[in-house]
Amino acid sequence: MTSPTASDVKVFVPAMDFSQSAKFYEALGWNINWRAEDDSLAELELADCRFYLQNYYNEDWANNFMMHITVDDAGSWWQRASSVIETGAYQNARLREPSEQPYGALVTFVWDPSGVLLHFAQYHR
Repeated sequence: MTSPTASDVKVFVPAMDFSQSAKFYEALGWNINWRAEDDSLAELELADCRFYLQNYYNEDWANNFMMHITVDDAGSWWQRASSVIETGAYQNARLREPSEQPYGALVTFVWDPSGVLLHFAQYHR
C-alpha cells in the first residue's frame, strides 16, 4: 500500500473585520493571491507560504490562535510591524519587542486586529 501524499497545508485564520485584517497583513508584506467576491475568504502569501483569511470570528478561538513564522531578522519584523501599527489604522493590533525564547529563538510577537498572535522567530545559527 502506498502512503498518501500532500502538496500543501493551509490554516484558516479568523478575522473580526475581514477588510481591516486583509489590509493589516498586506501592510506587513503578505500578498493577497485571491479574494472571494463576497469577502468570505482570501488566500494570503508570504515567502511561498500561504494561509486563508476567513470572514469568521470567535473571540476565544482568535485569542488562542497563533502562527509561527521563521524569519532571518526578528528585529526587522519588529520595525516593520511597529511602523504599520503606529499608523493607528489597525484597531487592537499590538506588538512586543523581540525577546529570547527558551526554545532558542529571538521572537517578535505581533497581534493582528483580531487577536491572532504571530511569532516572527529568528533562530540562532
